[in-house]
Amino acid sequence: MQAWLCENPTGVDALTWKELPTPQPKAGEVLIEIRAASLNFPDLLIVQNKYQIKPPLPFVPGSEYAGVVQAVGEGVKHLKVGQHVACLSGTGGFGTHTIAPAALCMPLPAGFPPVDAAAFIMIYATSWHALMDRAQLKAGETVLVLGAAGGVGTAAIQIAKAAGARVIAAASTDEKCALCTSIGADASINYSRQNLRDEIKVLTDGKGPDVVYDPVGGDFTEPAFRSIAWRGRYLVVGFASGPIPSLPLNLTLLKGASIVGVFWGDFARREPQANAAMMAELAGWYAQGKIKPVIDRTMPMAELKAAYAHMGSRGVMGKLVMVNEPAP
Repeated sequence: MQAWLCENPTGVDALTWKELPTPQPKAGEVLIEIRAASLNFPDLLIVQNKYQIKPPLPFVPGSEYAGVVQAVGEGVKHLKVGQHVACLSGTGGFGTHTIAPAALCMPLPAGFPPVDAAAFIMIYATSWHALMDRAQLKAGETVLVLGAAGGVGTAAIQIAKAAGARVIAAASTDEKCALCTSIGADASINYSRQNLRDEIKVLTDGKGPDVVYDPVGGDFTEPAFRSIAWRGRYLVVGFASGPIPSLPLNLTLLKGASIVGVFWGDFARREPQANAAMMAELAGWYAQGKIKPVIDRTMPMAELKAAYAHMGSRGVMGKLVMVNEPAP
């Protein structure tokens, strides 16, 4: 097998493409031939030693991938050789093969292509857990999505619309705003040239959004929270802009509003049955055409460093997916 190896987490430039021995699965594990792997923000942080999870060195980055089971370890009952799966295991995806815990593998129904599957679990699980579980979103409510053209943002738009909500998408360019409306957003705000608070006021007749979905953090958090509706729920999803913002807590009192943390990874670990039911429902929504990952582009696995550079340019809309050509 071949893989991008991180032996010293000083950044993307330290990654090297290496020939490695193909491992064999132990009890509870499977060997997966990787067909596609998506690039996520944590994949950048982890090779810079800035992520909260620090795997032992050396490691292969790539948190989310899809492929075909090549071998199963002892005790694995729900997967078999030749089965197509998607997996989000945190590492291992940027190569030709990987060992994955069988419990983290999602069996794929027929007709679920590997590129979509590799871009599915993280964004839809995060957005469903945020909107449907943590925010208890109801039909007819208004959702403001910040960073709406990114992976989790596009997933949030689709899930909110499928739940019957009205969606306002906020993004940094007209092109990104146009993408958001093309996948279902009812209105958009270009916050690089429009005043966020003013536009929210106009688009909600002064009421404000019932739910704010924020994977960005930074400078827009406080103005978005100041705009929230009475009894609104502010979803803290992540900090893609870098800075972790602070909020004056008197705002929660004045708005009767909630600040709600969203940590899908720990939800999946602590509440595995609820997570499995959620993933089954999401797979059904995909089959019904209600949700579909927005793919910015696919790139050969060998071009991973160029893909990281593209992601760092903030130009990605939806998900960036690395692909391996299947063996002849």
